Amino acid sequence: MVVEIKEYDSAEEIAETLDKAISETKSTLGEYLRRLDEIRALAEKSKKIREVVMKLAGKKAVSNSLGEITIGNLTVVLDANPFHELTAIEEVVRSQQERLLVLQKAREALKWMDQLGDTEGLKYLVLENDGVPERILFKIS
Repeated sequence: MVVEIKEYDSAEEIAETLDKAISETKSTLGEYLRRLDEIRALAEKSKKIREVVMKLAGKKAVSNSLGEITIGNLTVVLDANPFHELTAIEEVVRSQQERLLVLQKAREALKWMDQLGDTEGLKYLVLENDGVPERILFKIS
């Protein structure tokens, strides 16, 4: 989470920045959703193959976390399989969806600023949390 203060010259500039972030987030989300579909299909195939082999071998599938180690706050998966990748992509998709909603809500909340008339000599100091406006300070320059 990164908090910054950015200075804008107009409400339109803030809106354009948000619109661009929304567009980029939608594009990124679309890419991850495509990857999610691909890896989900692969994970299902892998699961079916594993079930058949285990059944033929007369073994029960064991769910374990072997090959997964934690170093500080970092988890390292050794010999990752499609299920590991599926889980990671699902997490990214959820995060991108949440970001998109937050950006869209922020843009909607700023609609009133579109109606501001001439604001010459006024600067907008915007406190942003991960690129999302949380506070706007009007500053007379």
